[in-house]
Amino acid sequence: MADEHRESPEGAAAPTAFALRWEEPPEGPVVVLLDQTRLPAEEVELVCTDVPMLVEAIRSLAVRGAPLLGIAGAYGVALAAVRGFDVDEAAESLAHARPTAVNLGYGVRRAAAAYHAAVRDGADPERAAAAALAEARTLHGEDAEASERMAGHGRALLDELLPAGGYRILTHCNSGALVSGGEGTALAVVKAVHRAGQLRRLWVDETRPLFQGSRLTAYEAARAGMAYTLLTDNAAGSLFAAGEVDAVVIGADRIAADGSVANKVGSYPLAVLARYHHVPFIVVAPTTTVDPDTPDGAAIEVEQRPGHEVTDVILPHAPAAPGAEAALGVPVAPLGTQAFNPAFDVTPPELVTAIVTERGVVAPVTEGGIAELCDRSRSGNGMMAS
Repeated sequence: MADEHRESPEGAAAPTAFALRWEEPPEGPVVVLLDQTRLPAEEVELVCTDVPMLVEAIRSLAVRGAPLLGIAGAYGVALAAVRGFDVDEAAESLAHARPTAVNLGYGVRRAAAAYHAAVRDGADPERAAAAALAEARTLHGEDAEASERMAGHGRALLDELLPAGGYRILTHCNSGALVSGGEGTALAVVKAVHRAGQLRRLWVDETRPLFQGSRLTAYEAARAGMAYTLLTDNAAGSLFAAGEVDAVVIGADRIAADGSVANKVGSYPLAVLARYHHVPFIVVAPTTTVDPDTPDGAAIEVEQRPGHEVTDVILPHAPAAPGAEAALGVPVAPLGTQAFNPAFDVTPPELVTAIVTERGVVAPVTEGGIAELCDRSRSGNGMMAS
């Protein structure tokens, strides 16, 4: 996996850099990623020439976020096909690179299905590979369109729930352009509110242990010119108690059939705080994040991350030592300390005010509402009514 340095955009209003793209240089097609582990210190491109490189980028969180993982998975299948590798082996490796985000497997399956359909129709390897790439590009475009629609639905919902305007929104982890083919999920809603002049303050949870809030959401908020403030995760309760939060708006990595929501660890405590303080708790995610085959929250597999992410603080620009599995970090716990490090937690549907998708809003969040959303998504007809 090659690194290519590029200059960071100048000025706070500069747009966020791309998250992923497909390129075809003379030496062969590649998937190019913005290495999110190096932000905000520097913008570095990772050039993935094969699927193992892409799988490692997914596992290391160089590329992350449910919708973008689906896009990455689809392009990974196309990469294997175009370069003449075993497509089924590549699809299997990609689909299991991270277990919780349902979009990853979805994107892999779509591109692989397009490839195999072309083969069954008599296509040669080149045309079958082109079919996989076309499907990946279609998914990429669909996600960008879904992002725009979610932003509109989310802004309308906030206007309905909080007609006084001037929103003070709390978010957790990162859910913007760095996780999407467009402007994101939850942060796309915040950006729409900001453009409308209705964002009074964006509260950004730091999101321990890997600081996706302080490193990535603040990175995007600064470039969008938002009024934002960073806080430690355990300071959120003080904000609620002081009446400084009007709504919590977060993304999701998987939504079960009953409406349970898996998102970055720390989301569930926010839902509990929001319920106690009578603050709307809103989840924004495309319908591809809804998994009707996962019946409830208990059935969601929660990824367990390495303990060193908790016991060490890893600087975003620190390179990995030769032969090491992770970048060098600063120990903040005694040597040998065991760490509990789930990547996600699960919020039950009764704590979720609404789920915003590109097909509309599900509120209240019930199994029936999720089933109707899935039916409409499969048929492609209409919008889900709130």
